[in-house]
Amino acid sequence: MTEPLLLSNDHGAVRVLTVNRPDKLNALNAATLDALHAAFAAAAAEPAVRVLVLTGAGPKAFVAGADIAEMNPLTPVQGRDFALRGQRMMRTVETLPKPVIAMVNGYALGGGLELALCCHLRIAADTARVGQPEVGLGLIPGFGGSQRLLRLAGRAATLELCLTGAPVDAARALQLGIVNRVVPAAELEEQTMALAQQLANAAPLALRGVLDCVNYGGECGIEEGLAYEATQFGLMFATDDMREGTTAFLERRKPTFVGR
Repeated sequence: MTEPLLLSNDHGAVRVLTVNRPDKLNALNAATLDALHAAFAAAAAEPAVRVLVLTGAGPKAFVAGADIAEMNPLTPVQGRDFALRGQRMMRTVETLPKPVIAMVNGYALGGGLELALCCHLRIAADTARVGQPEVGLGLIPGFGGSQRLLRLAGRAATLELCLTGAPVDAARALQLGIVNRVVPAAELEEQTMALAQQLANAAPLALRGVLDCVNYGGECGIEEGLAYEATQFGLMFATDDMREGTTAFLERRKPTFVGR
């Protein structure tokens, strides 16, 4: 029986998606990209799912890159289509109206780092290594690495990783702003799930508003971004969660958010 390319497990309101090709270090082929796209689209439509965690199967890799064996024979047109396929999936993740946490448990190289970059938060084991090694294959990043690294870590870090192709350890990735936290490998799952549960207990519409504001504001001028934020702020006053949150604060109790 063939193992599924992607595993999905729910822990209350947290859904954990695991790329399941450990024998290939979870390399991204076309079928895996499609499975990820479908899984994230489905999660976006399920109210019971409030937060997603993305990781890789096995002890070695988050995702070690795109599937080189599948890429090797591609024509220029097929190569562009493959890049667009990955970009569409990762843009779906990036614009998902629910927080997505990358639990980086090992190598995140090439397409694997690009996959982590499109997530909203990244927690890495202290044993993890990340990089964009495509130049060593005569390639460049194709799933958005040059663009998301530029926006996340800046020009110098992007050029360092993409021009040299050399991976960096988790401590250096934290220093460059590529990951949010580095934790001992033995504590990675526990700490990631604790953060996911914290977010799952928050007001879903407020989380969506934050994600929308950051996505929109990152691509426009400051005046447009401020106007968009003010509009989103105003819309929160139409939600039951806003009334619950402010009332709970005044009553000195914990709020219970329902996503309305």
